[in-house]
Amino acid sequence: MANKLLVTLSRSVIGRPQDQRETVKALGLRKLNQTVEHQDNAAIRGMITKVAHLVTVKEQ
Repeated sequence: MANKLLVTLSRSVIGRPQDQRETVKALGLRKLNQTVEHQDNAAIRGMITKVAHLVTVKEQ
């Protein structure tokens, strides 16, 4: 596994279920095309899996 993950919000949360909106917010993403850096761990991976259709992930 990589040490860091770069997570980018690539699709809008408009019209998405509330739990997916909250997951995106918990990842620290607010605006489209915003990128945040997270440690690579099981909790973050699970959150990314839940909203995989909305985000793109790059391992660093």
